[in-house]
Amino acid sequence: MKRYERLTEEITASILSGLLQVGDRLPSVRQTSASRGVSPSTVFKAYYLLEARGLIRARDRSGYYVQRAPRAALPELDGPSSASAGRHPVDVSDNVLRVLNATLRRDMLPFGSAFPSPSLLPYGRLARYMAATVQKLDPWGSIDDLSPGDAALRRAIALRYLADGMTVPVDDIIVTNGALDALNLSLAAVTRPGDAVIVESPTFYAALQSLERNGLHAIEVATHPRVGIDLQALEDAIQRHRPRACWLMTTFQNPLGSLMPDEKKEALVKLLTRHDVALIEDDVYGELYFGETRPRPAKAFDTEGIVMHCSSFSKTLAPGYRVGWVAGGRHTRQIMRNKLTTSLATAAPTQAAIAAYLEKGGYDRHLRQFRQALALQQGELLQAVARYFPKGTRATRPAGGYFVWVELPAHIDTLKIHRAALDHGISIAPGPLFTASGGFGNFLRLNHGHPWNDGMEQGMATLGKLLASG
Repeated sequence: MKRYERLTEEITASILSGLLQVGDRLPSVRQTSASRGVSPSTVFKAYYLLEARGLIRARDRSGYYVQRAPRAALPELDGPSSASAGRHPVDVSDNVLRVLNATLRRDMLPFGSAFPSPSLLPYGRLARYMAATVQKLDPWGSIDDLSPGDAALRRAIALRYLADGMTVPVDDIIVTNGALDALNLSLAAVTRPGDAVIVESPTFYAALQSLERNGLHAIEVATHPRVGIDLQALEDAIQRHRPRACWLMTTFQNPLGSLMPDEKKEALVKLLTRHDVALIEDDVYGELYFGETRPRPAKAFDTEGIVMHCSSFSKTLAPGYRVGWVAGGRHTRQIMRNKLTTSLATAAPTQAAIAAYLEKGGYDRHLRQFRQALALQQGELLQAVARYFPKGTRATRPAGGYFVWVELPAHIDTLKIHRAALDHGISIAPGPLFTASGGFGNFLRLNHGHPWNDGMEQGMATLGKLLASG
């Protein structure tokens, strides 16, 4: 446990025990730093995490105060998930579409949504860059960069890799129509119908839909809610099933929120390199970390070009702009050929607008504010789960992203709860969406990417009542 985590747990224990009560002022950062023998940055990180959990609140020019003592500490979901052995044909799309159609309505409380709130994204500022850049677009330039994408945008993406300590050639970067396009192009580059692909258990339902559409089989491998896929189980699955690829989220996995440590990511890449299995790395939440630095992707440890690193601006900047990319490594040429025969190009105006925004618009400042909001909202959501959900409920506490994975008592059917919640204007994402082999019937994924308000609080209370009666 790191120093700031230890300090966080000690203060949390003081609040739970009643030693610190609602309204009490915490010692200043300077006082705590001196008394504990730690740096001010350690104290700031601890207070930031306590604030994210909803236990304390900063007041302007006054300090930090205890805001709320939770009814009880919410047990953390621990231990790897179960995974059904074998190759599974995938047939999930009908179920996914039935559930997701309900989450798109504006009048629904969006706990089941896959996107953050538009109110947290800089649409107005981005629109001004769109208006400015579209008038200056060089028609010949848009043709020159038709398939690989806008040259300025690809340079900007390469510079962001460099800032994170990675050297990715601009020519390895292909701009796509969102991350899902990048992932599908990568999948098509290394598989043929009938092949098997390893995924986490549980996994993002869009990955299962892609496998289904391409006539591929899913091999689900047990995954830990904090540290990601089980590497021994992964190697066993590779030796038994000879998959063509792995589709994994190594950073803030959806739905678990798990984050593989650097040493585990490095071991993962070495394992896949040894077995010559391609890695399709879905890294759309990597910028949404709550800690001090961005976690490194598995791509950072790739020396042989086996990793196709896919990401986008849809989760951090503008979902509707549909601008993503893939750094394809040794598969770049095949990915480019696939793009030429499918989507051909990505819209030039949106690429130019995002390139200009990255250069001048304050993207990193926006990300800092966005991450802080997400961390605070996670605290509010977890506190509401602790207050309203049945005894025996457990949940993950991801260090980034905007999803929480919740385990409910075994008798609860979250597909049934989903249907009942819709009648009350509440959407959730039930656990069975995230598997091709069945299971996770008493699990659900909750979205904390929307500002917390009285309606959200009341919605969680209503959801708790439905769970209690279900």
